[in-house]
Amino acid sequence: MFIDDYKKGWAFRYLREAKADLETAEKTLTPLVAISVATLAMKKAQAAVYYSLGDPAYLDPIIRQITEGEILVKDPLLNCLVRIERKIIVRSEMPEATTKYEALKEAGQIIEVAKDIVEAVTGGKTE
Repeated sequence: MFIDDYKKGWAFRYLREAKADLETAEKTLTPLVAISVATLAMKKAQAAVYYSLGDPAYLDPIIRQITEGEILVKDPLLNCLVRIERKIIVRSEMPEATTKYEALKEAGQIIEVAKDIVEAVTGGKTE
């Protein structure tokens, strides 16, 4: 897959920002604020993946439509993107339904998956 330098740069930038947001969430003492910042980290990790795969403006509506339709997805990458979207929706809509620890753990997992996808697609190493 070919990815131009512009999208590659944004993918790496969003991944760096996601990691920084996760560190901020870990240091935040107020649980609800930490959960909110962890959710932001998830969204930035998701954006990194979208930039590495193509155009976020194109991918986001497709993933949302699949997510809202409760469609069974067999493609592993598409399934992964849908699962990330569902996690983000749950954390965004019901932040009080989780603990700080769970939100940080989920954000860390999503960032790790995003890192793996971005590195596999771009052929580059993240910081």
